[in-house]
Amino acid sequence: MGRRPDHVRAPAYLSKSPPVPQPDPVDAAPRVTETLSPTRYGDWERKGIAVDF
Repeated sequence: MGRRPDHVRAPAYLSKSPPVPQPDPVDAAPRVTETLSPTRYGDWERKGIAVDF
């Protein structure tokens, strides 16, 4: 983040900004148990063929 030049002062009525919290660590990617299905994404299936409108 940018810094304020030395000759410019912050207004007296502003308080200091709180520190930015660190994100929680992620253990692993979630497992996907279901397979991809063309009908899952709003497509229609007719006689085994996915049809998108």
